[in-house]
Amino acid sequence: MSAPTSHPPTEVSELSSSQQEYRLSELSTLEAESIHVFREVAAELERPVLLFSGGKDSIVMLRLAEKAFWPARIPFPVLHVDTGHNFGEVLEFRDRRVAELGVQLIVGSVPEAIAAGTVHELPDGTRNRIQTPVLLETLDKHAFTAAFGGARRDEDKARAKERVFSFRDEFGQWDPKNQRPELWSIYNGRIHLGESIRVFPLSNWTELDIWQYVQREGIDLPSIYFAHERVVFERGGMLFADHEFCRPREGEELFTARVRYRTVGDASLTAAVRSDADTVEKIIAEVAATRITERGATRGDDKFSEAAMEDRKREGYF
Repeated sequence: MSAPTSHPPTEVSELSSSQQEYRLSELSTLEAESIHVFREVAAELERPVLLFSGGKDSIVMLRLAEKAFWPARIPFPVLHVDTGHNFGEVLEFRDRRVAELGVQLIVGSVPEAIAAGTVHELPDGTRNRIQTPVLLETLDKHAFTAAFGGARRDEDKARAKERVFSFRDEFGQWDPKNQRPELWSIYNGRIHLGESIRVFPLSNWTELDIWQYVQREGIDLPSIYFAHERVVFERGGMLFADHEFCRPREGEELFTARVRYRTVGDASLTAAVRSDADTVEKIIAEVAATRITERGATRGDDKFSEAAMEDRKREGYF
């Protein structure tokens, strides 16, 4: 009996053209993975909803949902928790995009919750932390069993602990020690009454992946993501726009700078970065060279403590 012959690994160049066609690019692989997640949730869970803020991640997520169910309509509504401190450009884009797709938009209003006394304004006037009770109340009101979120693992170390299917208890809270294994991308969506799943189809994407996908798909984004002139002031090493909900304090001087936003949140907590990147191509080059995540560079709400994100997730934040 002759000894088995050892063959060297096959080089891509040696493959036939038909074989090479089945090799997906990294971006196409991420897209396929995300589409699979959307379809899995639609098959397993009764009442899903997509959290849509009008930011780049949720815009890409909405595009993936559109592809997942095409030519049918997206089979679930979208939900935005409106703090009342949003950028006007983002709200305008949110309404326009939802109208284009013909999907139902549900808005959970923090100002209405403040007026009703169910949440209370913080002394510093910011509303990021008090949006969590409004999110949980809205999810409970509509009996949603799954909520798609645009979080990515590269954003924050607390995000890196997250599963694609993130189990939440009957209070909407996250326990990192009580999560389910996802071997071979097999997802367990079984829940009891009152429990829910937060689902993150973009878990394995990076900020650079998002921008490259925006370029490939020709996806439209709010104008604040691109470099423009804006009146700003510096606080804590970050540039905040002069906004009705975010005014300079004593000693903080206003000046005009060419900036753009890497991430979108409340105007009272989201900072801009200096940039001349006014096209998708320039932004891709800029993001490829940066070594600080967009949340680390621009989100004041993540500066309260080292565990700010994890603390909010334990309270029910997405």
